[in-house]
Amino acid sequence: MISRKPIAVLLLVVLPAGFAAVWGLQKSLDRQLAAVRQERDELVLRSGRLVNVLSLEYGTFLADVYWTRTVQYYGEKRVRQEANFDLLAPLLDLTTTLDPHLVVAYRFGAVFLAEPAPRGAGRPEQAVELIQRGIANNPEQWRLWQDLGFIYYWELRDYPKASQAFLEGSKRPGADEWMKVLAAKVAEEGRSRGVSMFLWAQIHDSTKDPLIRKNALNHLQLLKAEEDRERLDELVQQFVQRFQRMPQTLEELVSAGLLRGKAVDPQGYPYVLGADGKSRLHPKSPLAGEHVGNSAAR
Repeated sequence: MISRKPIAVLLLVVLPAGFAAVWGLQKSLDRQLAAVRQERDELVLRSGRLVNVLSLEYGTFLADVYWTRTVQYYGEKRVRQEANFDLLAPLLDLTTTLDPHLVVAYRFGAVFLAEPAPRGAGRPEQAVELIQRGIANNPEQWRLWQDLGFIYYWELRDYPKASQAFLEGSKRPGADEWMKVLAAKVAEEGRSRGVSMFLWAQIHDSTKDPLIRKNALNHLQLLKAEEDRERLDELVQQFVQRFQRMPQTLEELVSAGLLRGKAVDPQGYPYVLGADGKSRLHPKSPLAGEHVGNSAAR
């Protein structure tokens, strides 16, 4: 009969060594994968003019390839929650140099560049340069003027330039009439929730692109939630004045006759009352993880 003691001793010696070997192998694999990702980020010709010369008659085809690579690059960074978008501008430069008339690259590329981290590169100045190049190459595309106005309005908060961009775009063939209205509203009011809601509503109603439409709807819902919460906060103060105490829940506003029924956000989730007496989005609401700061002034 085999003694169990030598087997136990052997296991105590072999198992730790085996775990150490597996750990070392995993660390090596992690380093290699990181190196591959870094190599993929760096394996790109950064000179748009050089690539354009080398591409000969295949420039349009290569532009589509590089645009696909740009979208993949942006998506991978978002999935990995990385804030480094250093190759975004060079990729967009390559794409639009190879095909100066690829309007989608200017429009969505500008969004990728302008959006603040972690949703984008947080470089609105580069986004402005990209859109202006797109306008120079595609002067009939009035929506490029619309996008330029958006960047000035939301990201740079330069309302005179935003108004001017909307006005110039309104003069282009086929431009929607609301561009003139928006130019006047921005010139008069600057940044306001009313202007922002008007802007997003026009985008939502006029676009056929499902991604742009979804983004517009999301911003409209955030703005509506912001408006709702301000109204709820006013009702809370009325409750305090009447009863000389802070309500424990928003349902007390209903019992006091200040609110007709349960207040819910545009996604159907009830608002909640925070410890500071301010209304909040429900933690489970899809809107709770969004930020309305770039949509309207508080």
